[in-house]
Amino acid sequence: MLGQGDFFGEGCLAGQALHISTATSMTVCSIMRLEREIVVETVKKEAAFAELLLGYTLTRSIRIEEDLVDQLFNSSEKRLARALLLLANFGKDGQPETVIPAISQETLADMIGTTRSRVSFFMNKFRRLGFIKYNGTLEIHRSLLSVVLHD
Repeated sequence: MLGQGDFFGEGCLAGQALHISTATSMTVCSIMRLEREIVVETVKKEAAFAELLLGYTLTRSIRIEEDLVDQLFNSSEKRLARALLLLANFGKDGQPETVIPAISQETLADMIGTTRSRVSFFMNKFRRLGFIKYNGTLEIHRSLLSVVLHD
């Protein structure tokens, strides 16, 4: 999940010829295409931009590692709880957004590598336990952290 000011497709800077992922907008947004040559030149000339891009790239690399570990070692229930918390920006700087944009159970299933029916089962369980509310909008409560932190 990317947010305002994030980059995608940065693999081309390292010579990656094929796109290995896709970006799909969940809300109205604006994107800007940056030509590889211009980005490389700007990195060379502008230290602040180079620092911004490097920081973003390292943070994204860490996130991908965390996602891989999550996929390998956690149950689909924990993966769903983590995905919902990430969507609500829990653990990031600033105040979490307890109400997140509309997202389908199919999309959540794709994100965590399970079926829509499993997502539906766990969403109903989370709602029953008071971890989330959803009725047109999805509201994430801090108590959902207990699912991720509980062994």
